[in-house]
Amino acid sequence: MEAPLALGLSVSAWPLLQQLQQAGQADRVGLTPLAAAALQTSPSDLLVAPAAEFLSDQWRRGGPTIVIGAMGAVTRLIAPLLSGKQNDPAVVVMDAHGQNIVPLIGGHAAGAEQLAHALAAALGGQVVLTGDAASQERLALDAFGEAWGWVRGGTPEAWHDLMLSQASGPSLNVVQQTGTDLWRSSTAGQHFGVTADSEHGIALAIGPRSDGAPCRWHPATLWIGIGCERLSCLALIQRAVDRSLQSAGLAKESVAGISSIEAKGDEPALLEFCEHQNWPLRLFGAAALADVAVPTPSEVVKAEMGTASVAEASAVLASGDGAKLLHSKRIFHAEGGEQGAVTVAIAEAAHPLAANKGELHLVGSGPGSLQLLTADARTALSRCVLWVGYGLYLDLLEPLRRCDQVRLDGQLTRERDRCWQALDLARQGARVALISSGDSGIYGMAGLALELWMDLPETERPRFQVHPGLSALQLAAARAGAPLMHDFCTISLSDRLTPWQVIERRIEAAASGDFVVAIYNPRSRDRNWQLTRAREILLCARPETTPVVMARQLGRSDEQVSLHSLGKLRPEDVDMLTVLVIGNSSSRVQDGRMVTPRGYPGATLN
Repeated sequence: MEAPLALGLSVSAWPLLQQLQQAGQADRVGLTPLAAAALQTSPSDLLVAPAAEFLSDQWRRGGPTIVIGAMGAVTRLIAPLLSGKQNDPAVVVMDAHGQNIVPLIGGHAAGAEQLAHALAAALGGQVVLTGDAASQERLALDAFGEAWGWVRGGTPEAWHDLMLSQASGPSLNVVQQTGTDLWRSSTAGQHFGVTADSEHGIALAIGPRSDGAPCRWHPATLWIGIGCERLSCLALIQRAVDRSLQSAGLAKESVAGISSIEAKGDEPALLEFCEHQNWPLRLFGAAALADVAVPTPSEVVKAEMGTASVAEASAVLASGDGAKLLHSKRIFHAEGGEQGAVTVAIAEAAHPLAANKGELHLVGSGPGSLQLLTADARTALSRCVLWVGYGLYLDLLEPLRRCDQVRLDGQLTRERDRCWQALDLARQGARVALISSGDSGIYGMAGLALELWMDLPETERPRFQVHPGLSALQLAAARAGAPLMHDFCTISLSDRLTPWQVIERRIEAAASGDFVVAIYNPRSRDRNWQLTRAREILLCARPETTPVVMARQLGRSDEQVSLHSLGKLRPEDVDMLTVLVIGNSSSRVQDGRMVTPRGYPGATLN
């Protein structure tokens, strides 16, 4: 969804319009002429026009609109523009404080409800939903597949009938041939039959077929193998692909990409076709293609290309492990004004590929309290249909999870597995949140996830974004006073991924450099000596009276923060849920607070 236009109907909307634009929630902001005239200063990028003109222009563009003003006024303004549920753009209405947010038009098909949830997360408001799907925690069948990267098929009339049938109460049967079925584990996704043996038949199909159920979601699992004569024209390639899909009863919406032999990597019409369809092109060498067993090899092709199959073999290779050849090769010759000859075959992959639709959001959930979760992180969580993380962190965020969102719990020490699972689902087209505690870029999952993302071909990389969170280090410092006012560093004492010799050198460097030191992962049942050794190293460079903050279970109901001295610090009182902040030579405790001065004694304060 493109960034929306935000329109204010009165001057009281101006502060919220500014907030929306600064937060990236609105691409453009506008006021009516009367409201703009009431401003003392008018920014050059402020759009000024009558409300009806604004809305009419946005309607033609098909873009979403946020209107700050009275519901009745907005309803009267858009009434002449309404044309149908499948065509109307998203319109979200809210008050001037952003506290009540109403998706007025285009709730499902145009994404108004998703936009409303994102705004509520960013502004701290509440979404006002009055439809049955929301009030009964039902899955919006006509919209839910988009968050998983699928493309909708079927007529508007068929979808209208399906939504009426869903609202009437009987259990509906959903048949799924391809794509992840994780949606069924959401609260709203558990009320559907798996087979079609009831009198209602198949209500919804998820797969590559273009026939059968009138309502369909199409995961991108089809790979179309193409072989062609040199300088075959674009029109012929388009006709060959369309006819092949049609004769096989397969939906164009399910196509993941095109495949061929490396020798066709510079074929102009083939490249133009892939670019026009926004489909990736996978190319394979003749030797790799020759190793694939196909039903209709050709000695003529082998003599010319070094492999007996291009279309069939490349479709199978592109589909990967578990590939199925659904449509054997078919040759199309030029007709009318066309030029060349094209061979087409179609294979099905075990897993979809829709990286251009997928999103991987690295979310830092903060130390634990939802009050300490950033607005940026809340917005990302609201957008993602799938939350992946360690169970404890997901439990803390559970009050924010909607009935259509799915959580995937992982084990604490299986970070790489969690990263790859989240990334793979995003490659399939899903919007995924990979969650770390604190800040995902500080001892979190961001680095590993980014490395795995970089290893992928560019055409298979989903959108990747890191959303910062509040680190335990920051909260510990805030609770204790102001211990981080001069140079500081963080050191993890876990030697599971870093050799202890390296950790020890870092502690020595921090001690000799007189840094304030924050210690993460200080002590566990199996690592019970490292903190004692770290304390010995630090005491070689600073006095026993050096203040230490011991912060445990930060941001949670049993939070404990206490002040100690380095010389009397008891390692046995520390565990993995504790963060330590150890002062430098100028740090001191006064009136129950720890402070590290900005300058050393005698230095000039700036």
